[in-house]
Amino acid sequence: MKFLIIFIYLITSCYSYAIEKPNIENLVINKNLKTYDEIVFKDENQKNIDLADFKGKLLILNFWATWCVPCREEMPSLDLLQSDFRLNNIKIFPINIGQEDLSKSVIFFKELKIKNLNIYYDPAVTLAKKFSLRGIPTTILLNKEGKEFARVIGSIDFGNKEFINWLSSYN
Repeated sequence: MKFLIIFIYLITSCYSYAIEKPNIENLVINKNLKTYDEIVFKDENQKNIDLADFKGKLLILNFWATWCVPCREEMPSLDLLQSDFRLNNIKIFPINIGQEDLSKSVIFFKELKIKNLNIYYDPAVTLAKKFSLRGIPTTILLNKEGKEFARVIGSIDFGNKEFINWLSSYN
């Protein structure tokens, strides 16, 4: 009987740790999920990317610009997050809203040795308005149904173990 109680305790404590909010000050978890209509932006070939095509995946939209110093600091950890084996059902979209030409973004990615991410754009900056961005970087986290369940306002280390454990509970 003691073994059973200890076993149940260990299982529930591990499970609750995984879904517990990580100790990241600028992570905001929504009490009510937010739904958005038509989230469309461009890839580096000017092709439209529609998030409706990615239902069933955990999505991360990271809004950034080449002139943004905190964006530069967090981008390498975001790049590593895309290749993290614990998050095999994740798709990250780093979306440049700086209204810059492609060459500046390509140089930015090369300087930071970004290998796992592609460059995306919101040329009309419609998504910044749609998501009510107040600054960059801002990262929007969408669940498998495409609903916003959290956001990061400002930069973080996407390699933070607490963050990855928490995020993997949505994977």
